Amino acid sequence: MVAHLPEHYAEHPEAFDFIKQVPVDWEESLVLDSAVGDYVTIARKERGGESWWLGGGTDETGRTVDVAPDFLDAGRRYVATVYRDAEGTHYQGPTRFDFEIVRYAKTSADTLSLTMAPGGGYAVAIRPE
Repeated sequence: MVAHLPEHYAEHPEAFDFIKQVPVDWEESLVLDSAVGDYVTIARKERGGESWWLGGGTDETGRTVDVAPDFLDAGRRYVATVYRDAEGTHYQGPTRFDFEIVRYAKTSADTLSLTMAPGGGYAVAIRPE
């Protein structure tokens, strides 16, 4: 789902790149962590593929969640592309669209520490190397 107005993505096309890449058919879906009304982290594996897609969102309270990617194949290396709130982002005010894209090499043993700004979230594409 695209949570903003189309003109916001026109101003930040790199954010829309993630939306264009996300599969629409899933083989597996997992709720990794959540508290009803507060935050959620979900992982989904694309049908017929080897990539995983994570999404998380929080209420007005910023927080950091640690995701243990034990759903990944053991002994295999992956690249995690993380679209996350930039430092200082807040859903109220001029920084609400501030984000950054970072890449990490990961295995199923490497925890992902993901910070969400107040009213924010993240999206992660995890693909085999």
